[in-house]
Amino acid sequence: MEINVESKSEKLITKALTLKATDLHVIPRLNTTTIQARIDQRLFTLEEIPLSQSTRLISHFKFLAGMDIGEKRRPQNGSIHHYLASSGNVHLRLSTLPSAYNEALAIRILPQETSNQYEHLTIFPKPLKKIYELLNKQQGLLLFVGPTGSGKTTLLYSLLKQAQIQSKRQIITLEDPIEKRVDHFLQIEINEPAGVTYLDGFKSILRHDPDVIMIGEIRDESTAHLAIRAALTGHLVLSTLHAKDTISCLYRLLEFGVKFEEMHQTLLGVVSQQLCDLVCPYCGSECSIQCLVRRKQRRTGVYETLCGSQLNDVMKTILNNSGEDVYFPKMNDYLKRAMAMGYIPLSQTTSYKGFPYEKA
Repeated sequence: MEINVESKSEKLITKALTLKATDLHVIPRLNTTTIQARIDQRLFTLEEIPLSQSTRLISHFKFLAGMDIGEKRRPQNGSIHHYLASSGNVHLRLSTLPSAYNEALAIRILPQETSNQYEHLTIFPKPLKKIYELLNKQQGLLLFVGPTGSGKTTLLYSLLKQAQIQSKRQIITLEDPIEKRVDHFLQIEINEPAGVTYLDGFKSILRHDPDVIMIGEIRDESTAHLAIRAALTGHLVLSTLHAKDTISCLYRLLEFGVKFEEMHQTLLGVVSQQLCDLVCPYCGSECSIQCLVRRKQRRTGVYETLCGSQLNDVMKTILNNSGEDVYFPKMNDYLKRAMAMGYIPLSQTTSYKGFPYEKA
């Protein structure tokens, strides 16, 4: 049976937004194709369609994203900025992979209309208030760490938006790619084919009189040293970094060749975060997809912060290799408290594997 691919693609994105899904997956099988949605880190099957229909559907998405429709032998990436009458603006990031039967498609769904104050992102706002106070500093480096999909960028946008409204500072971001368009910021997207790399973009930003610079991610030594240099020359720099917890972040900076003296002069604080499922008052820890749709708040952020004198003590301990444990409230402390208060299930506390002084 023939399908209208334009209507089908629109319905799929609308349904994913209704379910508050973060990703859509189009997975080819031998004779059919499975369409799945990732909701709160769980995959739910939405429907099965014939393989021939999925070929047309994937080609339609690739066309909208400016990808090569005829190329099916190598992976491709693309993006679509789309407007839906029911949901407003939504940004879609597409990735295709050649598989045994046909191309597989993954779509990251990034609604543009949602905006949360940082206090509403967590059940324990006190750690974030410490970090928010650091945004009043004129210079320094703030780092946010956590696994993929833990809400690092959402938290960054929320903190920066409130800081800009209150202090009227010039905020410039350098992202790869821009996940959410924010009117309050000047946002620059990395475009390596056009010659806009992190290095070139960073140099241009420094000439544009910024007060606050947000770098999407510190990925390598060169980006780390760029962030350090900007923090040393009178700018407040915020960025993300892949590490297991706050202390592992310090080890990652050392691996990138950042010196202890540079860390001591620039590093204001580190935030480690994790998204946790909230216990459903009706289903308990396991919700059906029908119940998930009806719940307004399904997940919460839990944050571990390391700043001030505690940060200095931890850096001294690492420098001296003393092995002493500096006390500060760690991720597991907050997770156990949230579990004891009945907010999150026990499985969320046992899944976190961060330990002090363990390298990433």
